[in-house]
Amino acid sequence: MKKELRLQVVEAARRMNASGINQGKSGNLSVRTEGGFLVTPTGVPYERLVPEDLALVHPDGAHEGPRAPSSEWRFHRDIYVTRPEANAVVHCHSPYATTLACLRRGIPAFHYEVAFAGAADIACADYATFGTQALSDAALAALAGRRACLLANHGQIAIGANLEAAFVLAEKVEALARMYWQALQIGEPTILDAAEMARVLEKFKDYGRH
Repeated sequence: MKKELRLQVVEAARRMNASGINQGKSGNLSVRTEGGFLVTPTGVPYERLVPEDLALVHPDGAHEGPRAPSSEWRFHRDIYVTRPEANAVVHCHSPYATTLACLRRGIPAFHYEVAFAGAADIACADYATFGTQALSDAALAALAGRRACLLANHGQIAIGANLEAAFVLAEKVEALARMYWQALQIGEPTILDAAEMARVLEKFKDYGRH
């Protein structure tokens, strides 16, 4: 099973760049596994990434493997510790989400699909230097009650029950960020009120289920 998970992570890393939600060596992703989590290594181009390159990181921060884990391993670890429902984390520097993050602007309820991230808005975490515990703390605060957030002057994080769910959510966050940015070019979009978003969130509890 661990071999299969490693392959899934490598394929998702390559897909992340091919889809346009990430560029170059930026971003990182991980999956929960026995004893910790598998995460992409630091500084390896995704087109050259192989399953053996992934680092297995334990909750105490110790890691196994031929390469060092991503510098962002702390927020991956802390998400798995505090969010038992999360089995995968996708972090990318998608262009529109990162544009909003550089303005330190989250994504409000301009569109009901913001609720796909689990709340009435997608928050932007406070700025902290990449790879630090301070960034992890800021990310956890912005993810409270949510499955995605922006990182100020940085990018976005999406979490899911599996890697596919986290990846799809990251794509959705980028699509919403693009639509919100486009709307802002014309004016301030109308924001759905709390009562409407509460109705949407209730309906989303059964969304896609048969």
